[in-house]
Amino acid sequence: MQWPPDYDRSMRLYDSLTRRLVELPSPPGPIRIYVCGSTVYQRIHVGNSRPFVLGMWLRSWLRHTGYDVTFVHNITDVDDKVYAESVKQGVPSRELSERATAWFFEDTDALGLGRPDLEPRATETIPEIVEFIQELVDGEKAYVANGDVYFSVAGFPEYGSLSGARLEEMVTQETSELKRDQRDFALWKSQKPHEDAAWDSPWGPGRPGWHIECSAMAEKFLGPEFEIHGGGNDLRFPHHENELAQSRSLGHAFAKIWMHNGMLELDAAKMSKSLGNVVALQSVLEVWGREALLVFHLSGAWSKPVDFDDHVMQQASARADRLRDVFRGAHQAAAECSWERFSAALDDDFNTPAALAVMHEWRDHDLLRRALGVFGLESLAETDQAPPEAAALADRRHAAREARDFDEADRLRAELEETGWEVRDEAQGYRLVRIR
Repeated sequence: MQWPPDYDRSMRLYDSLTRRLVELPSPPGPIRIYVCGSTVYQRIHVGNSRPFVLGMWLRSWLRHTGYDVTFVHNITDVDDKVYAESVKQGVPSRELSERATAWFFEDTDALGLGRPDLEPRATETIPEIVEFIQELVDGEKAYVANGDVYFSVAGFPEYGSLSGARLEEMVTQETSELKRDQRDFALWKSQKPHEDAAWDSPWGPGRPGWHIECSAMAEKFLGPEFEIHGGGNDLRFPHHENELAQSRSLGHAFAKIWMHNGMLELDAAKMSKSLGNVVALQSVLEVWGREALLVFHLSGAWSKPVDFDDHVMQQASARADRLRDVFRGAHQAAAECSWERFSAALDDDFNTPAALAVMHEWRDHDLLRRALGVFGLESLAETDQAPPEAAALADRRHAAREARDFDEADRLRAELEETGWEVRDEAQGYRLVRIR
């Protein structure tokens, strides 16, 4: 597909609420983005990297095209899962969440994409959460029951519009005899015997429900109306449905566009720490490296489920190598409209597979380096200089091949690979490539 040199189209993103593509305002915006982050109680799995990566890339591309962007990615450091895991391990819940938060930063730092602009923690936002809940209670949108506070779903007729959730799904969120309506959900939970941390509130000691945390953090840092709310498709119900209900019940417009990314699937089951179907992000980075993982994320449409296994990671690694190989060859200026084709792909619902396909066509070092920079993959443009010992082994192997001593050549190849370098035979001789 070709676009003319005067290509000029506003960026469009698919909105889960209206089920249609929505145009962003023209640059400079602003564009304010909130993406739900991880609940920190153990090492995050590779599926948790997807919304983080997509958020960082979207910010990068929007800034590249002249937008003023603020990206908030929260950390849920108080939750039922944190308490349950702390009891299981026999450690204080705050100690566990601090340790797991440090792991989260360590593992996402290793992606090499930098950090979001703001990374608030739920426990740092308790005053704003309590104030938010009190407004809902005062407005009779919520009610107090034995130290708990529940949102009244019946008072919000739009409930279910984001997710299309059926009545039976609404009822099974969290059953309780304290609820007036089993569709209602907790805004504040009174302290239970096994919970070793609690915060004061007008309703007694306890801690916030999961959903109110994100409404409060999003509005604290981005205001009552902002452009984009992101997160995994598994959050659409109940988490995002409840966020929407809480905020709009107070007359706040909240998010204009809801971006729900597809889940990573392993053996056709959604990857989730709770299901135990887990591949830790740390392990994936150790085995495949960050470049292969980022190319893997580029290869899949952001809103669709993506299969994850060794085969697709091998393919991603090979695609990363092909991009790297461009810089080992001669520069060839790209055709007219090449950058416009790349831009058009990303402006059309952030179509990274189409953008990647355009990049694979290029032998233009300048354009490819520029495009790789959008996705934090500038390292693929770096050409490595083999150390003298590796070069010497390669020379000896080449001489052995010339002498048709193939056993010796194979032995030297293996010795060379132990140093971290691979020799690739070519018509004009050979070249050395770092093993990644």
